[in-house]
Amino acid sequence: MGYVAVKGGLAAIEASIQRLRYERLKGRKVIEVETIKNTLRGLINRIMSEGSLYSRDLAALAIKQGEGNPEEATFLLRAYRSTLPRKYYSRVVLTKFMRFERRISAAFKDIPGGQILGATYDYTHRLLDFSLYEEKPADIEKWLEEFENNCPYQGESPLSSLPKVVDYLRKEGLMAKIKEDDTEPLDVTRKSLEFPADRSERLQTLTRGETGAVTALGYAAIRGYGILHPTVGELRVGCVPVFIDYPLDDSKSEEEALYIGEIQVTEVETLFPHIREKEYGAQDLEFFLGYGLCFGQNETKAIAMSVLDYCLEKGPAGTPVSDEEFVLMHIDSVEATGFVSHLKLPHYVTFQSKLDRVRKTRKGEKGE
Repeated sequence: MGYVAVKGGLAAIEASIQRLRYERLKGRKVIEVETIKNTLRGLINRIMSEGSLYSRDLAALAIKQGEGNPEEATFLLRAYRSTLPRKYYSRVVLTKFMRFERRISAAFKDIPGGQILGATYDYTHRLLDFSLYEEKPADIEKWLEEFENNCPYQGESPLSSLPKVVDYLRKEGLMAKIKEDDTEPLDVTRKSLEFPADRSERLQTLTRGETGAVTALGYAAIRGYGILHPTVGELRVGCVPVFIDYPLDDSKSEEEALYIGEIQVTEVETLFPHIREKEYGAQDLEFFLGYGLCFGQNETKAIAMSVLDYCLEKGPAGTPVSDEEFVLMHIDSVEATGFVSHLKLPHYVTFQSKLDRVRKTRKGEKGE
């Protein structure tokens, strides 16, 4: 049996692209970008996080173009992001000034400000709702009117500036106080990742990592490959203000900073117990912190990110999830998709070379 290299060219590629468009349009239905933005909240948040670009409009457009494929949408968003000029870096975003939509703690039942359940699927029955087949705009309007009339808060939540749960542990001496580090963070979008990586690089790579990959490795860490069982000290979902320094003044004064808007984020601080050996064989319990922060409401990923942050910072050596090169190089959606997908590209020459070697070897074995 002979092998013939497949021949193709511009016409075949153009036909493939036309076929791709046909697959998207053959149902003769068009979904508006605005509809995607307002109905696929979870996917929008995921794509913004993995695409490292906070724009619900562009994330919705990428989802439409990618036909709902997250890896394709992320690729599109990052490609567009790379064309944008970097005009300013924001000042440090302070999550203590978060306008809360949700705030829970698995470590303490009673926390100042209370537990705020917010919008979550955690307490719903995971049963298919067949009534959604019959959902009509008039029904939606009626339900919204009733909900808004009965809602105690109209518009933005009045809650803000609630203290962090971990601050109470620090006051009790159960957590080490963190020394402030004002070192300017490295930008992974401007500099290739090198090892050992700076913590700022690790956190950036984790936060834009593929949600499934980050969750899988975080799950591996607590399931047995890292011998960990953390507790979520605090999980916050809400909007935080973003400021930039006044561009015409080099003083970088906080008073002169300009407010440019707010972004919705999910922040998680996870507690890891640690036995500290003291003098004369005594032992003491303290807690270390794992940190996670993602665009949008993206709770599972933020928790998994906090687990991996701890593993890479203080986790037990010798486990895969404590190896920063293993973790950081395998969670990036664009990198992973690109490398795996390249297997679809022509490998005619290398494969033919392997076939030739096999044929020569077999001929040699047969003494031909």
